[in-house]
Amino acid sequence: MLILLPPSETKRPGGRPRPLDLDALALPDLAPQRMLVVDALVALSADPDAAARILKLSERQRGDIADNAALRTGPTLPAVDRYTGVLYDALDASTLAATERRWLGAHVLVHSAPFGPVGALDPIPAYRLAAGTSLPGVPALRRVWADAVTAAVAGTGAPFVLDLRSEAYAALGPLPAGIPSAYVRVVSEGADGAVRALNHFNKHAKGALVRALATQRPRIRSLAAFTNWADGAGIRVRGGAPGELELFA
Repeated sequence: MLILLPPSETKRPGGRPRPLDLDALALPDLAPQRMLVVDALVALSADPDAAARILKLSERQRGDIADNAALRTGPTLPAVDRYTGVLYDALDASTLAATERRWLGAHVLVHSAPFGPVGALDPIPAYRLAAGTSLPGVPALRRVWADAVTAAVAGTGAPFVLDLRSEAYAALGPLPAGIPSAYVRVVSEGADGAVRALNHFNKHAKGALVRALATQRPRIRSLAAFTNWADGAGIRVRGGAPGELELFA
């Protein structure tokens, strides 16, 4: 089983004095795309005013430009520790046992804009780049990443992929047609029986789901196996639109 998570705009600062090693990240075939985007972000940071405009940063956020300037030299943290926000607070990876974190490292990829999908335990620096940002001298990020990520995920040989990404990040790497998968949408059921999509609790439910998977570490190789596990774990899921799965929060 392979799980794809979205990143978060908010990130934990600092980390270990271990610079980014693009060659050591998961899915090494993405190295050319990673180098292209990282080089463009570092170059953009040489002009703080242009960087603030292109990255749509407020005055309070201009410190993020320094993070981008130091992408190749700054401190790093495992991806699941670097990101903060609702999803990652619910996952709360820092409180997991070592065996549970290793499960994350073996089964979870976080889809970032500058590095593409990285392993949950891959060390990455703080950065500022959103999926929809257009960088000078670089094709649209969708053109940079989509085909390469699709091929890289196909190369993992994963028997089943659970896609928890937002639509913006799913567009940066459509799943290969040959791998069984399910795109997860978080919903709630009202007193009237109507099912509605959620926003804020969408992220919390996804983080809680991945934490439950990490703590139980089930062997899942199909959608049926996942739904059976979820039922036993007290997590309500059901089929939605073709290729999709509804997760009830």
